[in-house]
Amino acid sequence: MSASPAASSGKYFVPSPSHWPLVGSAALLTLAFGAVGSMNSLPWGLPVLGAGFVILLIMLFGWFGTVIRESEGRLYGKNVDTSFRWSMSWFIFSEVMFFAAFFGALGYARLHSVPDLGSVDAKMLWPDFAGTWPTAGPFIKEVFSPMGAWGIPAINTALLLTSGITLTIAHHALIAGNRSKLILWLAATIVLGAVFLTLQIYEYMHAYSELNLKLTTGIFGSTFFMLTGFHGFHVTVGAIMLAVILVRAIRGHFDAEHHFAFEAAAWYWHFVDVVWLGLFVIVYML
Repeated sequence: MSASPAASSGKYFVPSPSHWPLVGSAALLTLAFGAVGSMNSLPWGLPVLGAGFVILLIMLFGWFGTVIRESEGRLYGKNVDTSFRWSMSWFIFSEVMFFAAFFGALGYARLHSVPDLGSVDAKMLWPDFAGTWPTAGPFIKEVFSPMGAWGIPAINTALLLTSGITLTIAHHALIAGNRSKLILWLAATIVLGAVFLTLQIYEYMHAYSELNLKLTTGIFGSTFFMLTGFHGFHVTVGAIMLAVILVRAIRGHFDAEHHFAFEAAAWYWHFVDVVWLGLFVIVYML
């Protein structure tokens, strides 16, 4: 396929007017009303919330489908490719700040709040509180056990590190033009992510049923489930992204010079891997 004038001249591609932003706005408004109704136990809350998710999915499929068709039509030149790369970079940076805030909250609790509550000055209020980690805090008296590092968390660490390797192999296969190898190793990456999520669900069930470790278990439970839960959500999003890339690869999309969508999903997946390493060390081991 010969390059389009936009791609060959380096001019910036200007898309035609689109209705998808309006559909996305309608989805967000519907989700907001549905969420408010659901939180107030109103009978129409859940149906409206479900409708909002349906509209959002329609928008995502439609808008991304338009971008894919434009990309495969070689309408995007170097300037658009550069803007995509900057956009994905800033998005991942925002995700870094997202997790940095939660790691900061955990660090502040462990290094400042908990020791202060167990200090000599606070003994008049909580004479039996030691102020050591792990703890649920001075208010919650339930006994719980923290999640050990050398069970499922260690296995999940090995799974995610392996998935980073399989994804890199798939990337090299794409650059080399080996589509069957690309599909094989990309599918293996998705499977590893799915196994990770399955084991995390089992870990949560084990924490609730046998360790008495819950979201309501004070500062330890809230920070544990906040960090690991949001990470699991990001693994889910990353797996969905890779699944879309897999379908596109099977349909013959991408080549050695034209595959930023694959790179964007790979960047996100490697970011998820790095965050998990931080979680494993700080949340499980320390």
